[in-house]
Amino acid sequence: MKQRSCLLSIALLSIMWSSVSAVRAVDQPNFIFMLSDDQGWNGLSVPMHPDVAGSKGEIFQTPNLERLAAQGMRFSSAYAPAPVCSPTRISIQTGKSPAQLHWTKAAPAVPGRKLIEPRLIKDLSKDEATIGELLKRAGYLTAHYGKWHIAGGGPGAHGYEEHDGDTGNENAYKFTDPNPVDIFGMAERAAKFMERSKRANKPFYIQLSWNALHAAELANKATLAKYEKLATNNAKQAATAAITEDLDSGVGKVLEAVEQLGLSENTYIIYMSDNGAGGGGRRGGLSGGKGSVWEGGIRVPLIVRGPNVGENSWCHVPVVGYDFLPTLCGLAAVPAEELPKGIEGGDITSLLQNSGEGFVKRQREELVFHFPHYQSDDGPHSAIRLGNLKLIHFYEDDRVALFDLANDVGEHNDLAQRMPQDTQMLKGRLDQYLIAINAQLPTPNPNFDPSQPVAPRKGGKNGKQGANKK
Repeated sequence: MKQRSCLLSIALLSIMWSSVSAVRAVDQPNFIFMLSDDQGWNGLSVPMHPDVAGSKGEIFQTPNLERLAAQGMRFSSAYAPAPVCSPTRISIQTGKSPAQLHWTKAAPAVPGRKLIEPRLIKDLSKDEATIGELLKRAGYLTAHYGKWHIAGGGPGAHGYEEHDGDTGNENAYKFTDPNPVDIFGMAERAAKFMERSKRANKPFYIQLSWNALHAAELANKATLAKYEKLATNNAKQAATAAITEDLDSGVGKVLEAVEQLGLSENTYIIYMSDNGAGGGGRRGGLSGGKGSVWEGGIRVPLIVRGPNVGENSWCHVPVVGYDFLPTLCGLAAVPAEELPKGIEGGDITSLLQNSGEGFVKRQREELVFHFPHYQSDDGPHSAIRLGNLKLIHFYEDDRVALFDLANDVGEHNDLAQRMPQDTQMLKGRLDQYLIAINAQLPTPNPNFDPSQPVAPRKGGKNGKQGANKK
């Protein structure tokens, strides 16, 4: 009799646990995070600011992302955590800034310059909790497809059950027409993962780290031929536009799968870029580009669609890539005490569910972008944004520049001399922040010889150009 009672109790507990799990799976939303590579603020055919004509591309055609924007919220002041790829990627995974993680550049250091660049870790530590790990503990099925590029043993060692391995830029060149840079392969794998998750009645987190816009010359031949007619005498622009449209088609495949599986009402879809664009007229009126912390290097497209997100809505509150770890964990009902220490991002759910209005609560009010490296004409430099004011500090000559982004998104008018108190305040807060997180700084090169030829920069050519060049 006791044995029967015990068996009955176990059966009832099993049923109750299954019911709780089912309810939890229904209540927890799904997440699809799509991260493009080197796609500037104006890299889409849909504008990223309602009042800035240059915030959309003149030649790009991205109808699926236009549709996503019409169904969700666009962020006019969204930032990548870094102006280059791998620091942004590790920052998104951990909710911490690249400066705190001591990984602020992708390419090797440049020798023979006035300052010595700091050494970087370049390895995602097993001690860092990732979005994948946190959501997996909360009952999610997790997958990462495409470019990983942050080592640490690959996605499988950091919470992702299904993945493409420890991949980098080289992966882009393995796939050609009809699957350029694996765009459609990634979309197909994501669709199958969604289907399996639905059958298992489990919520999912999928990160699609697209290889595009890398290897633009590998765009589908038909797409490339189309843009060669539209961008005559500019092969690079034609290739970029072609791979952009192919990427948009891949996004369309993902959106189609979500709809066909009946997952639209409970799925958040996030689309953003890992850093600003390079040259070729793709900066949308912004100064600088990849490898610099001017707006052209860090301001990126961001679109979010999901439950309780208003259609065709806008948010002008500054947000940054490392905000997504606390945001997704909050939406997934991960207890706040389970989040790792040192998180710098803030939960942006209130913005998503309140027509873009409100503010983001972070450990610090300001946003800091730290790039103590040579990859642009500016040399090592850092920036801080507080409200609409942004200050940039250049380490070689200790110069600072101040801009009012509300009235000067292109950063053309340096206000440092006219606003000395604000300049001093922001410089002080920048210094305090870098000290507080133990950020690495460039140091004087005792062997620097200004008479010797300057070593070429590595990893990018896109520094500050135009009116602000000094």
